[in-house]
Amino acid sequence: MEDFKIIELFFLRSENAISETERKYGRYLSKIAYNILFDFEDSKECVNDTYMKAWNSIPPQKPNVLSTFLGKITRRLAIDVFRKKHAEKRGNSEYALSLSELDECIPDRFSAEAEFERKELYESINRFLASLSKENRDIFLCRYFYSDSIKEIASFFGTSESKIKSSLFRSRKLLKEHLEKEGFYL
Repeated sequence: MEDFKIIELFFLRSENAISETERKYGRYLSKIAYNILFDFEDSKECVNDTYMKAWNSIPPQKPNVLSTFLGKITRRLAIDVFRKKHAEKRGNSEYALSLSELDECIPDRFSAEAEFERKELYESINRFLASLSKENRDIFLCRYFYSDSIKEIASFFGTSESKIKSSLFRSRKLLKEHLEKEGFYL
């Protein structure tokens, strides 16, 4: 079913909106949640919570890209669950591994800073991403937004894991330089 028809079902408050959303995006959302949580039950719960949040958000919101809208909700929910479960330590999920790779690029002080500074950092990272080639940007997002494993990314792009690792290493280095230039790194 087309996204606009699914959104229309949400606006009509039809329960079919949830079943059609699950049919079309269930695997996609499960993968996002699992890559962050590394737990099937918690992932399933996050996806179900995503459907509930979508139900409560549409209307009034009318997302332009339903997959992105749902993916962001799932990612936020999964990160919240991850933080609650791993308050003391990070665990072994792809999310934890990808965060540890970014530790050298993003200064610690931003985890406790005000919302304004986080927004500025967010905008700076978006400018950085726009400066990358499409392939490097996609690789970066697969790893650090969707928390895909190196192996999955290599398979998706039809290349070697070492090429993906090199691309990510160069992108992290460029990100650090970019953030230093924009005054985010002291």
